[in-house]
Amino acid sequence: SDIIFHPWKKEENGNQTRVILYTITLTNPLAPKTATVTETQTMYKASQESECYVIDAEVLTHDVPYHDYFYTINRYTLTRVARNKSRLRVSTELRYRKQPWGLVKSFIEKNFWSGLEDYFRHLESELTKTESTYLAEVHRQSPKEKVSKQSTVRRRKRAHAHLRVPHLEEVLSPVTTPTDEEVAHRIKHVAGSTQTRHIPEESPSGFHLQSVSKLLLVISFVLVLLVILNMMLFYKLWMLEYTTQTLTAWQGLRLQERLPQSQAEWAQLLESQQKYHDSELQKWREIIKSSVMLLDQMKDSLINLQNGIGSRDFGSDPEEKRKRFH
Repeated sequence: SDIIFHPWKKEENGNQTRVILYTITLTNPLAPKTATVTETQTMYKASQESECYVIDAEVLTHDVPYHDYFYTINRYTLTRVARNKSRLRVSTELRYRKQPWGLVKSFIEKNFWSGLEDYFRHLESELTKTESTYLAEVHRQSPKEKVSKQSTVRRRKRAHAHLRVPHLEEVLSPVTTPTDEEVAHRIKHVAGSTQTRHIPEESPSGFHLQSVSKLLLVISFVLVLLVILNMMLFYKLWMLEYTTQTLTAWQGLRLQERLPQSQAEWAQLLESQQKYHDSELQKWREIIKSSVMLLDQMKDSLINLQNGIGSRDFGSDPEEKRKRFH
């Protein structure tokens, strides 16, 4: 809506340009309901009336998230292939003004392809309606009008027949630029009898694969986290074992270094060993006490679980319950 066409302007290089302003309706919940669009169209000088047109359209969509990061280039190639048939070839490319980070780039490309598919599906439906209207008008014409129109078209065709082949070669040669060849691997080609459509590879299956890849990424992250935690646990157990072995070896070396020489030294050694033994015994008592408390808690949990199961099966058949217990 609110379409404003500016007139064509001829450039110094022979091409013609014009600017079109309009408003589009958006269905994305993350974007506003409407957005203004500035489209700059460039018609190349190789185009010739009633034979071939090559137009590049640079589309800037305002008021959408990250609109200053990207813009769209659409190339329309309209070629006459018969008296009442033309072929429309449309290729498109997403270009970036600033390089976004990964998540923003995937968000932009996903919404770009979905919006582009809707736009060209609408264009296809409008062209189909126009074609149907044209064919209906042709069938409604009287035989004399058809004969006169066909003869006029034939005379016009004969007048331009000597210009047709070299002109098409001249027009189509600059179209196959390196840019088109570079983006050709991202476009799926569907050939028809009277038209050629270019559909991007993005499809529901592509979205499904993207969701599966995200799920695999999350699972991989969880597995890596589990591996790190297991390594930390193994390191702690190894350090505990190493400390115990070192302490035992140190006690043995301490006894082997210097044996007591007097009765007082023997008494002091026995007293220190008794203290060490008492401290170790106290530690083991605390460990056993904690284990008993854990066992009591587990016992209480099992009793509560048994009571819960018994209350749940209270209303069942006693005979069936006895069979289950047996």
